[in-house]
Amino acid sequence: MATPQHLRGKVAILRTSPASVVEDIQRLMELAGYRKALPREHKTILKINISWHFYYPACSTTPWQFDGVTEAMKKAGWSAEELIPAQNATVVVDPKVGSVNNHLVSVAKKHGLQFVWLYEPQHEWMVYEPKGEMLCLPEIYPKGIVIPKMFVGTNAIHLPTMKTHVFTTTTGAMKNAFGGLLDNNRHWTHGRIHEALVDLLQIQHEIHPGLFAVMDGTIAGSGPGPRCMEPHVKNVLLASADQVAIDALAAKIMGFDPMSLDYIRIAHERGLGIGDPRQIEVVGDEEIAQENWHFQVGDTFASRGQKCIYHGWLHPFEKLLLRTPIVPWSYLASRVYHDVYWYRVKGKRQVAKIMETEWGRLFEEYAQEPATAVAQR
Repeated sequence: MATPQHLRGKVAILRTSPASVVEDIQRLMELAGYRKALPREHKTILKINISWHFYYPACSTTPWQFDGVTEAMKKAGWSAEELIPAQNATVVVDPKVGSVNNHLVSVAKKHGLQFVWLYEPQHEWMVYEPKGEMLCLPEIYPKGIVIPKMFVGTNAIHLPTMKTHVFTTTTGAMKNAFGGLLDNNRHWTHGRIHEALVDLLQIQHEIHPGLFAVMDGTIAGSGPGPRCMEPHVKNVLLASADQVAIDALAAKIMGFDPMSLDYIRIAHERGLGIGDPRQIEVVGDEEIAQENWHFQVGDTFASRGQKCIYHGWLHPFEKLLLRTPIVPWSYLASRVYHDVYWYRVKGKRQVAKIMETEWGRLFEEYAQEPATAVAQR
């Protein structure tokens, strides 16, 4: 189902504070028309984003974001059994550990929700035959595009954060589908990531009765995301039924030209949403849409190596390096760089700064379980 016509290009945006954020999210969703976008007769997937098993500000879905969206959905009539927080694993991130360290488990317990970890064997995956034209996924997955069976016929709400990304410049609602619709081999698409995101949005329009996104910009990330960023307190929330429009407006505010980002431009040209900021209707605190945060992306040692494989001198060896039995070398290299080096040497200092703010104190209020051992490494 495509975005309802009257909600195409409409993005709600609000300023918020730690004292009011849960209520502000509910007001934000009303402004963006979530009741019209999400048919009540269908269960709804809450597609969380866990980009790291550590807590790192701006990296993953925040507990107040998860809390506010769940509160709004329950007020609109969805029961706990009809709300399904879901996330797949990646080859370098453990989402179960991440759900604890990001205090999402506490929110799920508060509302009586049960996480669905899509990589567990009881969850069935199916070969999906897209109805619309695909740009790259059939070439990357010649044996068939495999998606979670439970996603078909359910609504989906994406819960991304506002941040930059080493492969796509910015990341948001469209990229958030990446961690649910594709299996653990989704890194195969990185060489054609922009086209892959457009293909995934096309599939979402076909399988979901309703689509929505609530983006957290309370703390936003600038730098080589989705992990090695500098977090900035920005006190902003966005919501939309148009996945392209919310990503475009977020990109503009962060300081980028949305139509210069291939995944936004192609999706706009293919009619999957509105990517041109001049055509986006902003409701709420409209003046935020005129801000420019001058965010930058940059690279890390790890991302430069990845880009050499996907686009550089190592590209002829991509299949050998990433699709053969020697592939665990790349997972180990990423873990060592991000978890052992970067987080210890640089990341912990950034976390400590945020924990001294009101957002850091609110984050701690959501803690109901002791941090896992991985958080202490």
